[in-house]
Amino acid sequence: MKNKKPKLPPPYAAETRDTRFAGTFEVLVPVPDRNKPHKVPLQFGSLNEAEAWLHSAEGRETIAGILDSYQGK
Repeated sequence: MKNKKPKLPPPYAAETRDTRFAGTFEVLVPVPDRNKPHKVPLQFGSLNEAEAWLHSAEGRETIAGILDSYQGK
């Protein structure tokens, strides 16, 4: 039996690719039917700060809002 829809990976923190913000980190949220993950519009000074925000109440609310906005499409 095949899965009809693959399960999305969880949101994650990664180093920013934009050279204007070199040395900072951002949170990326994989969304359904999109090749690239959605970037949360915040920059963090360290990976620990980004991961702490990811697991905070504000981070969970923001991620839920991003996923909800893609569910309506």
